[in-house]
Amino acid sequence: MTPEDRFPGPEQAHSGPRHQPDLDVLPYGSYFEPAEPAEPTGYANGYSETYSAYGGARYLEQHWPAASHEPTLHDRSPQDRAHAPLNHEDPPTIELGPPLTEDGLPYSTPYPAPDPSEPPGPLYVVGDVHGYLDELVAELRHQGLIDADGHWSAGRSRIWFLGDFTDRGPDGIGVIDLVMQLAAEAAAAGGYCRALMGNHELLFLGAHRYGDEPVQSTAGTASFLAAWRLNGGQQHDLDRLEAHHISWLARLPAIALEDGHLLLHSDTTAYLEYGDSIAAVNDAVHDLLADEGADEWWDAFRRFTKRFAFRGEAGPTAVHELLDAYGGHHVVHGHSPIPYLTGTAHGEDGAPPHIPGPYVYADDLAIAMDGGVTMEGRLLVARLPIN
Repeated sequence: MTPEDRFPGPEQAHSGPRHQPDLDVLPYGSYFEPAEPAEPTGYANGYSETYSAYGGARYLEQHWPAASHEPTLHDRSPQDRAHAPLNHEDPPTIELGPPLTEDGLPYSTPYPAPDPSEPPGPLYVVGDVHGYLDELVAELRHQGLIDADGHWSAGRSRIWFLGDFTDRGPDGIGVIDLVMQLAAEAAAAGGYCRALMGNHELLFLGAHRYGDEPVQSTAGTASFLAAWRLNGGQQHDLDRLEAHHISWLARLPAIALEDGHLLLHSDTTAYLEYGDSIAAVNDAVHDLLADEGADEWWDAFRRFTKRFAFRGEAGPTAVHELLDAYGGHHVVHGHSPIPYLTGTAHGEDGAPPHIPGPYVYADDLAIAMDGGVTMEGRLLVARLPIN
């Protein structure tokens, strides 16, 4: 059976033209840049580590001037922002059941209470969405997880989104609203819809909270707002960000374990720098978002923007480091688009990359789920395990 047979996929919805994106760019330091692959299916041979030419606030100001807009939180002075912190009135929990509700939010609960004796439903994972709401709805409908009206139709099924809801695509807030709605509807049906925090969630929250406030890097100063724009931030998403979005995003876990699958956003071992257990990592990230300052937020964003740890000869060893610490028998991640992992991001004929389904690599220990929807690839939703 070919990958195309296992993951046939629907005709993809199209939210508008896509521009060939770079990988996430830090405004300083080292990052991995795709080079010409030595072989059509090359792994580490297709990539080289280079020094970023992006550095400091001056470069970012010259190349990414601030757009005119109505004043939002990032336009305020640091003193004013200090009086508008993240909403911490919610209990410190990482279990994502029904989202925070406010008067007028149309979250429906169309299912009767589930029988506790029923076994859990099948497990699905969703790769990076990056604001492509139409493509997400089309794929969830194709998998039978939502109905024609966009409501949960999957009973006791379980879904994990692997992070990166916003930036680059047209409707990041619409994506967040849909996931929050499905979280409530799934819980009422005895299933669940949960999500991980990706590096773009850290970047988006940082742009909102700290704006142009300078953060210290190893090569000068930068800011969350400038880096967010550099990495595809959409002003209309920032303008539409509300308190219940912020509170929900700030409670997302960084790592989870389901049915032996270790779920991460980023293909990096940087999680080990935050704790030796899943609970420790998630507590460390939540404590950082609750109490630390802009420099600590920036350092977390920098660490979780690293990638490609599972590629090449050393890849299986890196995966085992995570599995030995946190449990599980596979790592499932987003973050790095499959066309970059396989060295097929830049076809000679200019055709969009062909993504038949999730990419299994690192001696079958790692499963990549970012289908490259931002580059005419595919938004992936897959049922685990992948046989």
